[in-house]
Amino acid sequence: MNIYQFNYYALDQRAEMVWQYGSYLAVRHDGGHSVVLYHMGEFFAEVWYSPEDNQVKTVRGFKSKTCLEPYLQMVSLEELMGEK
Repeated sequence: MNIYQFNYYALDQRAEMVWQYGSYLAVRHDGGHSVVLYHMGEFFAEVWYSPEDNQVKTVRGFKSKTCLEPYLQMVSLEELMGEK
């Protein structure tokens, strides 16, 4: 699946695909949301979750390096490459 196919699906379908096929990388907090980063093979996905009302608010796929910047201090490249 490519990023365009992924982003075409409805929110609940994208969430299901992330949980089924994604590899967890990191979590950060932004404006009362937990934002969880997953690797989906050819792209990355963020799941925006609101603990306040126990709801997934959005799931988005992306390839942009700029979107990865908030995670750079949290993810070890050695771990991703199996060197640690």
